[in-house]
Amino acid sequence: MSGEAERIVRELELAPHPEGGFYREVFRSPHAVVDARGRTRSALTVIYYLLGSDDVSAWHRLASDETWHFARGSRLEIAALYASGGCAVSSLGPEGPYVATIPAGRPFAARVFGADAFALVTCCVAPGFEFDDFELLDPDELRRENPGSEGIIAKFLRDA
Repeated sequence: MSGEAERIVRELELAPHPEGGFYREVFRSPHAVVDARGRTRSALTVIYYLLGSDDVSAWHRLASDETWHFARGSRLEIAALYASGGCAVSSLGPEGPYVATIPAGRPFAARVFGADAFALVTCCVAPGFEFDDFELLDPDELRRENPGSEGIIAKFLRDA
């Protein structure tokens, strides 16, 4: 990780995230909502999330919508799989676009471009994030369930 990325991790007091990268929750709404599954959640949560070029945001799925807002660093890509097959890849970076939303239930992953690079984003989740609603996905199972998307899935693996 670059010196600037290490400095940001220290200054923002970020901790390792299970999907890869570093994070810290910076807002949790005091307002509650009932989600589509009938569970009570905060209306909104927001985190800082830093991803370095030596890591990926591993394939995972959330029970809520998540919007990524680019803040600083290098361009990154977010890949999301569709239930009907296929994949969409969004790019965020210093020249824009600056925002991408991943709908609830959609498998997705992210990576940063460039050697010794990083991207700092804020991630807003609504209804609010709970680790109970977070699922790390098995890449082999994703490949079996998404024929035709194997190349994209492989591009967003930690060993790629």
